[in-house]
Amino acid sequence: MSEERPVSLAKEPEKEPQPDVTPAGGMAVSSSAARYEPEGVGGQEPAGRFWSVRRCPAAFVALVLLLAAALLLYDVASVRADRPVGAWRRRLADEFATRPLDDPWVIAAAGSAVVLGLVLIVLALTPGLRGLLPMRRDSAVLRAGIERRAAAVVLRDRGLQVPGVRAVRVRVGRRRVRVRAQAHFRDLHEVRADLDEVLEDGIAGLGLARQPALTVQVRRPKG
Repeated sequence: MSEERPVSLAKEPEKEPQPDVTPAGGMAVSSSAARYEPEGVGGQEPAGRFWSVRRCPAAFVALVLLLAAALLLYDVASVRADRPVGAWRRRLADEFATRPLDDPWVIAAAGSAVVLGLVLIVLALTPGLRGLLPMRRDSAVLRAGIERRAAAVVLRDRGLQVPGVRAVRVRVGRRRVRVRAQAHFRDLHEVRADLDEVLEDGIAGLGLARQPALTVQVRRPKG
């Protein structure tokens, strides 16, 4: 988990009315609309996503370029020194001159190069680190984040404190938090309402830069 710092909220977010839905099978479901707090307001610095360093792809590209440059430099030096041209160079020139473009090996090599290039472009243009959620920024020199698994553990522990809850499963995404709980006593709608309140407070207490929406499902354990 990245470096965290306490976050104080000026006021609690207003709670929207939750629809009560009771599908067949004894289950209570609630879903809150997605609410994204604008960044860079209230004296806070905008908090964007963390960018991955991606050392392995960068090292791979650098190694390939280094080997290609070393091979080319060696060939040029051999020609300048009046040494006979290597057999690999003659064979490569013959292959380029005689092999047709519809040859399976040529198509496979071209397709592999295109796929590798697209992968490198995607890695260069996307931030990555999807498992790390940015937190609110109060300073331009300090950034904090929390891992999704750590946030899920915090919310799960908060959910287990609700009376009647037997088990809780939490999945934290960038836009939505999905919670599935089992209640062995109390009315399902009462348990779900308490879970909504507790988990919304828990999400607000995480200090995320963007507050995700909350979806809660409560059902009876099987058997």
